Amino acid sequence: MERLNYHHLRYFWMVAKEGSIARASEELHLAHPTISAQVHRLEEVLGTKLFVRRGRNLVLTDYGRTALRYAEEIFSLGREFLATANGGPGQPPARLVVGVLDSLAKSMVYRILEPAFRLESRMRVVTREGRSADEFMGDLATQAVDLVVADAPAGPGNSVRVFNHPLGECGTTFFTAPALVKLYRKRFPASLEDAPFLLPSANSTFRRALEDWFEANALKPRIVADLEDLALAQVIGEAGLGIFAAPDVVEKEILARYDVRAVGRVKNLRQRFYAISLERKIKHPAVLAICAGARRDVFAQAATVSRQGFPLQRRAAGKPVR
Repeated sequence: MERLNYHHLRYFWMVAKEGSIARASEELHLAHPTISAQVHRLEEVLGTKLFVRRGRNLVLTDYGRTALRYAEEIFSLGREFLATANGGPGQPPARLVVGVLDSLAKSMVYRILEPAFRLESRMRVVTREGRSADEFMGDLATQAVDLVVADAPAGPGNSVRVFNHPLGECGTTFFTAPALVKLYRKRFPASLEDAPFLLPSANSTFRRALEDWFEANALKPRIVADLEDLALAQVIGEAGLGIFAAPDVVEKEILARYDVRAVGRVKNLRQRFYAISLERKIKHPAVLAICAGARRDVFAQAATVSRQGFPLQRRAAGKPVR
């Protein structure tokens, strides 16, 4: 492969950021054909397409999205380097790049990553989102990502040897808008039969756990949405359009942030979380802090949250919140 031309990479980066060659040309003060030719040249060097055209729009290919992540990293480091050379802080902050599944609750991700922000040494946290842990295996192998936070361990079929570090597990709380909570809190979980429900996307580990729990309890909720992002489920649930489920350890945060109420808790509908890394023995100080903090502070509360519920019935594994 030829050497990477960083001018070509910058033109690609601007097109990806601006969404079109026309807007990128305005930003760069260059002619449309010049940018188009340079992006095409980059594709030739890389041996793959970075964009595909859909109507009048340019859309990133899968490899284009990967290239964009690297471009953002490269130019971010360049800005840090210039700031240091021009009298900025002498020692740039250490970096922690974390791959996060987009199906995870954002409040849960924050709780897990919080210790990295509180380290005495300067730390810059960078997150990347993906649909599954497998998407990040190549990034782990090239050390483009230091850690992956997931709700399932990495599978054995990966070509990259990684290690799964259990962070902890918790139960599940079901939420909906205040106007609907009385209707579905009564007789929970039987009340979920034909109730409007906001499911995680099909590739989510929690989706499969929910479906197994519904089947075990002979429940058939009415699915109104399949959502990759739990934050969107929380917004839709707040609007009164359905019920959603989330880890019980972030119940307080969800109740404080959204105008929703807890319908019921199910402590045996377990959600498990893992830190995936290349290291068997973790050495990165921020990763050490994240793993220790999750086990000590986040998931140690799971048993306490579960005890706030009520004894589980034999068949319908869950009780309403009173």
